[in-house]
Amino acid sequence: MEKIVSTDWLGRQLTIKTGKMALQADAAVLVQYGETVVMATVVQNKSSREGVEFFPLMVEFQEKLYAAGIIKGSRWIKREGRPTDDSVLTGRMIDRSIRPLFNQEDRRDVQVIITVLAVDQENDHDIVSLVASSAVLAISGMEWRGPIGGVRIGRIENEFIFNPTYAEQALSSLDLVVAGTKGKTIMIEAGANEVPEELMLEAIIAGQEKMQPAIDLIVELQKQVTPKTASIKKSLKSEDELKQEEDKKALLALGEAWLKENVKNILFDKVYYTKGERKAAIGAIKEQFDAYLFSQNISADKRGYAIKSLVEKVVDEEVTRAILEEGRRVDGRALDEIRALNAEVALLPRDHGTSLFSRGETQVLSIVTLGAPGLEQSLEGMEGQSKKRYRHHYNFPPFSVGEAAPMRGTGRRENGHGALAEKALLPMIPNKEDFPYTVRVVSETLGSNGSSSMASTCASTLALMDAGVPIKKPVVGIAMGLASYKDLSKWQVLTDIQDLEDGDGGMDFKITGTAAGLTGIQLDTKTEGITPEIMKQTFKQGREALNKILKVITDAIPTPRAELSPYAPRIISFHVDPEKIGAIIGPGGKVINKIIDETGVSIDIDDDGLVMVCGTDSVKVNEAVEQVKAIVHVFEVGETFTGKVVRMMDFGAFVQLNNSQDGLVRAGELAPYFVNTPGDLLNIGDMVTVKIIEIDDQGRINLTMKGLSENEAYWKDEKGKGNPENRMGGFRRPAPGGDRGRFPRRDDAPRRPRF
Repeated sequence: MEKIVSTDWLGRQLTIKTGKMALQADAAVLVQYGETVVMATVVQNKSSREGVEFFPLMVEFQEKLYAAGIIKGSRWIKREGRPTDDSVLTGRMIDRSIRPLFNQEDRRDVQVIITVLAVDQENDHDIVSLVASSAVLAISGMEWRGPIGGVRIGRIENEFIFNPTYAEQALSSLDLVVAGTKGKTIMIEAGANEVPEELMLEAIIAGQEKMQPAIDLIVELQKQVTPKTASIKKSLKSEDELKQEEDKKALLALGEAWLKENVKNILFDKVYYTKGERKAAIGAIKEQFDAYLFSQNISADKRGYAIKSLVEKVVDEEVTRAILEEGRRVDGRALDEIRALNAEVALLPRDHGTSLFSRGETQVLSIVTLGAPGLEQSLEGMEGQSKKRYRHHYNFPPFSVGEAAPMRGTGRRENGHGALAEKALLPMIPNKEDFPYTVRVVSETLGSNGSSSMASTCASTLALMDAGVPIKKPVVGIAMGLASYKDLSKWQVLTDIQDLEDGDGGMDFKITGTAAGLTGIQLDTKTEGITPEIMKQTFKQGREALNKILKVITDAIPTPRAELSPYAPRIISFHVDPEKIGAIIGPGGKVINKIIDETGVSIDIDDDGLVMVCGTDSVKVNEAVEQVKAIVHVFEVGETFTGKVVRMMDFGAFVQLNNSQDGLVRAGELAPYFVNTPGDLLNIGDMVTVKIIEIDDQGRINLTMKGLSENEAYWKDEKGKGNPENRMGGFRRPAPGGDRGRFPRRDDAPRRPRF
């Protein structure tokens, strides 16, 4: 039987339905907000997956073009293909919001599928999808400690806007998504234009409050639904099997007692500065633990089981205890101390901009490539088509963590980390009018031990400045962590977390910004959320860290280089009257293609009249610019030009003024004396200097060669001079409507557009 609950949420109706669609799933809901509709389903396998050492959660987010009434633009493929980057990022956001609330010891596969069925181009489907995911899990009967809510916060004219429309988002200086329970924040995703930390915290707290009606609505639905329980089939156990279980419990109790007594002596017997040293220490713990179990007559297979089950767990607990009780970290740093920093630029000879940034053993090489405006990326999704001229790509090869593993292309991790660094720098990228280049940054992770995404942000700033991209301000990033007991009865914020510090009671709180404010945030937790007090302390320590990193960055390169790399293309941009665009392009692209073929440049023209000429040869670029400017030039009486004679008629010669415009020198204006025919003085291809003496009401241009000293060579010895008396009937101008009225054109000259 269908169940429906509804409420007014932030000025729009939020409705959740269940019991009508996808009835074979463990649970399914349809969530509508405005006219945006999302379906979420969940299925949990009935048995555990063997050999899995993590909770197997799969979150799949599906964009459907039909939701927006769109048919794919490709001529050959009309169905949706691989997920877009945006859909991958939305799926990751939902995953990060719901995952911490599952039993992490469960090994049954859980799959959440979110399908966007309709979008109204006003209400954000990301938030609706987050609410739908929470609702479907809440009524599923699974072991999940929800429900959660989510809300998007913008800021326009110093006012917070909750669940802003797409139009409002375009005007906002803040794009913040917060997900959490009634009392705690679980996930944050934010992009901002230098928002102060105090204001960001205020926005997060306000968002926590504004999401409560959505949570309350889910609770109301829970009360009306009897869930399908995902039960595990119980099997009968023999006495031997029961005894084996008791033996395992006794073994784990024995092993845990020994580890708790000895781990701290091994792990903290000295300072372990490197990841390799800490791995060796863990290895020593395992060896000594194995030896102890051997002395207790434990078999090899049972020893392996105990090592696998206990060592990492107890090490994590001891690392947390040492931080909370003693303020002590394994590598000897203070809780607010950053590892050693290093920044270099201009490492590679021909790349347009390069940098190498290191924080401890995390090391990232970033490379900037500049290209023509026409190389910007075209995007097609439910929101329609758009373009992107700045892009950050992140790579994470297995050698960066000392492993040998298959390289299977870009995954969710790469997409997510690349998007975060891109978001961090985006507010500082100059606009197209000031810097019309397409910009691609690639960050190669050479070593990873704690937040390579934040190292990528720092390295990108360095590489962009090395490339001469006039970014407004340098942007840096830091990853903040948390050591806490699960009930948050005691906690400590950690600056610049690494390997062993990312435990069950922790968080990964990434912060990016300039000296003036924040540009990006990403929060993931391994707890049931964090409090405003924790966030306040995180922002405080994070700001101190950002300022220290900024100094290292600006010491390496204080400002963007004044000149681009000699291997980077050159772009000259200027505006023309939009009504002149047709003249530049010409019929069928004839005019613009001729310029491109002659100069080897690329030419891009925006609808507002912005012309961008790009090429690697500055001489050819300037030549193309002059040709384009000549085409759109507004001719005036009195102007002089040097042009080629392109056509001869009995009554005069046509001279090329630019690629699309000729002018006529009548026979009487060719020389200071009478010339019988133009061919007696000039040849096609001659270069002559002319002056405009008339522009008629049809835009036709009349020229003269007389009175211009540059033409005196043609008049030497009165070349072509004739006797007007020898002409039958004397000299007459062509009658109106005659040949001059037809204004013959060159075969290769495009026709002037008629208006």
